[in-house]
Amino acid sequence: MKTTKKSNGALVLFSGGLDSTTCLYYALNQNKNLTAVSFDYSQRHKIEIKKAKKITSLLNIPHTIVKINPEIFRNTSLVNREIKVPKNFSSTQKIPNTYVPGRNILFLSYATSIAEGLGLSEIYIGVNALDYSGYPDCRPDFIKAFQHAISIGTKSGDEKKSIQIKTPLLHLSKKEIVLLAKKLKVPFSMTHSCYDPIKGKACGKCDSCLLRKKGFEEANVLDV
Repeated sequence: MKTTKKSNGALVLFSGGLDSTTCLYYALNQNKNLTAVSFDYSQRHKIEIKKAKKITSLLNIPHTIVKINPEIFRNTSLVNREIKVPKNFSSTQKIPNTYVPGRNILFLSYATSIAEGLGLSEIYIGVNALDYSGYPDCRPDFIKAFQHAISIGTKSGDEKKSIQIKTPLLHLSKKEIVLLAKKLKVPFSMTHSCYDPIKGKACGKCDSCLLRKKGFEEANVLDV
């Protein structure tokens, strides 16, 4: 990661999935001075990080990968291979075991430190509160609370120049996300949206796969 300070720039939390890639392209359209950060916690869908590397390389965006000890996430199926990833999940059911304990709390904490250290004024995160798995750390109230934490817990906040969290996908349906991605010319084929990939290919049955399929079908857009 470059260590020179930047002004009026933005940090994008970037997994390499459809939503985060759409968020990245949206931020790029809004702000030419971007830095991307991905997190490696030995997740099943680690192939997303490879996608993230390729996309940031294509766009010539500085990209860093933060490694997190996977032991702290042992109770999620996204890390613990002994726990099966649920298939054909219903949104009416309880929060699935793909929930990673406090993931966005941790990610945004890292992002806040990185952004403040680099002098960046914004953090983009592709959380969504409509077509998603019901994770608590993707809800508007959580984002609002974390924004408040930044405002009172950082030097920039104390100086009334608080880093702003940007959530352009928060209130969009998956259909609307796909349409926005198409408008922004997101390379769909370079993104990955499966929790339980088989030899690098999407399983087609996990929650992430089904939500992606739903979005493309409703938007009448080809996923290519």
